[in-house]
Amino acid sequence: MLPYNRGLKQRSQGLRKNATPQEDKLWYRFLRNHACSFTRQKTIDNYIVDFLCPSKKLVIEIDGIQHCSDVATEYDGIRTRLLESLGLHVMRFTNAEIDTSFERVCAAIQRYIDTHSATPYPL
Repeated sequence: MLPYNRGLKQRSQGLRKNATPQEDKLWYRFLRNHACSFTRQKTIDNYIVDFLCPSKKLVIEIDGIQHCSDVATEYDGIRTRLLESLGLHVMRFTNAEIDTSFERVCAAIQRYIDTHSATPYPL
């Protein structure tokens, strides 16, 4: 079972209600009705991931401009290493990729799903 921080529950609910346009686009146009079940704004340890597919142990992150600073890059690296230490694979896409290359993003996600089997984590 993935570690869960109850203290982040309200924040994760708020993030679901106030998703970015890019998160909404990926959710409503691709992930929401995908054959593999995805959840949004899932709390894992002390972090909230944008999307999680437990059956593929896949985390998808959509990064806005705030992720471009050196401090944010370092933080994202620490976060990614923690998620990977839990057996998760992290895929990162930028808002710009969602806006301009949506089909390519979806194809990359689908390619990963098609080529990886995993024992799902219970939610």
